[in-house]
This record gives sequence, structure tokens and C-alpha cells, in this order.
Amino acid sequence: MVRRIASQVHQQVSRLMQGDFIKREPSWYKAVINNPPLSLPPKTPPRRTPYDKKPQLGPQQVYPKNPKPLPIHYIEDDLRRQFFRDHPFEAFRPSTLVENDRISDSHPIQKEEWTRLRQRGRNPSPEDAIHYALNLYQYHAVPLSEAYARAVAQFRALRSEHHVATTFAVMEAEALGAVFSPGELEHSFEKEKKALESWQKKEERDEGAMAARKRWKAIVEKREGQDQWTKGEEYVRLWKEGVRPDYSPILTQSL
Repeated sequence: MVRRIASQVHQQVSRLMQGDFIKREPSWYKAVINNPPLSLPPKTPPRRTPYDKKPQLGPQQVYPKNPKPLPIHYIEDDLRRQFFRDHPFEAFRPSTLVENDRISDSHPIQKEEWTRLRQRGRNPSPEDAIHYALNLYQYHAVPLSEAYARAVAQFRALRSEHHVATTFAVMEAEALGAVFSPGELEHSFEKEKKALESWQKKEERDEGAMAARKRWKAIVEKREGQDQWTKGEEYVRLWKEGVRPDYSPILTQSL
């Protein structure tokens, strides 16, 4: 049976009853015939709002014969791009990526009531600064460049205040005897130290293996006679006199 939408079920049942595919009339059939469901309105795509369109040059603009989809443009994208270009290390701050079971409620302070970035908290995120600059531009008639400058200045001030307060809180806790567990930086330093120690031990083992391979040592005994090189003259003289050189070790000589 072909799938039908809800407003066409009684029509399909009527055709099946006429073709003797359904022998018994359903109990709901007469009620639906007497009170037919409303027909669905034609499905049309929603109209795009001027918010996500770039401003047009004027009414005299002529559309091309083969129109293409217009690019979607948001002001916060430009602000976000400029913010992370000025603060690249903000992208490395840890943030949770776990999705909640529902969309979080919007902050109660917004639009005309949002005049200071600190109203959203003393430790704002980059997204808070971006939304604050956009809020100044849309609801307080502040130029976009000035709104961005205000948001960045207040963001840096709050971050500096939070950093100083956190540093002094840690120093006070350590002075009172608190012991903190090592963080990720300490763990990475420990791993690096172990790796360096393993390299040093490996180098010592290599040196020990080389020393073990060099257990033998050549023993050169000094002979009587000249110690300086005679350029072969002494050897030639002895050869002409018929003296045969003896290269046997001193240990084979008689005592």
C-alpha cells in the first residue's frame, strides 16, 4: 500500500472499498467522511530575511539570467575572525565539547540592558566579547569599529583582573599549606625528563658495549737501538750485511 498523508487516508480507503480490497467498513470511516480533515497548505520555502543578506547597492541592480545563491553574511563572523586574529592564543584555551540534552536558555541581560561586558561574568569567553560588540552595534548605535574596540578593551581588563586574582589566591593557599596536584605541564615535564634519562642510560650501555669489544690491547715493547726513524737506511744497511730482522715477541726469547 502506498504511503499517504493524514488528509488522504479516507480517500484511499474509499478506493480500496470500491475495489473489494476492504470487505468491512472501518468504524471511523463515516465520522471522517462527515468531518473531513483540512487540506494542508502548499509547502513553500521560507523567505530570507534581510539580516542574512549583504546590503544591496540600489534598486537599479539587475539580476543575472542564471541567478546563483547569494552568500550568507553575518556580522559576528567578521568580528570573530578579527578577534582571533588579534588574540590567536584564545583558540588554545580548553573548552568543553559535550552537548547538553537541551539548548541552554539565553542570558537575561541582553539588548539595551547590556551596557558592560562584566554583566555576563568576571571571566568572559571570546564569544561573550564578540556578542557584546555586536550588541553595541545593533542596540546602542555604536559604530562597528568602536564597538569592537570597547569589547576588546573590557575583555582584556577582565582577563587581566581574573589572572591576578587567581595568581594571588594560589599563593595564599600555598602559604597556608595547601598542596596542589601536578597539572598537565608538570606531567609533560616529567615525561620529558624520563625520556632524557633513558637516552643517557642508552648511551652508557653503548659505551659499555664498546669497551667490552675492546678487551684486548696491543702491547708494543721498546727495543734497544735507535728510537728515531732513519728513513729505511738502517734496514738497508742490515740487509746488505745479511742480518735478518727478528720480529718475534720478547716473551719467546730465552731468559
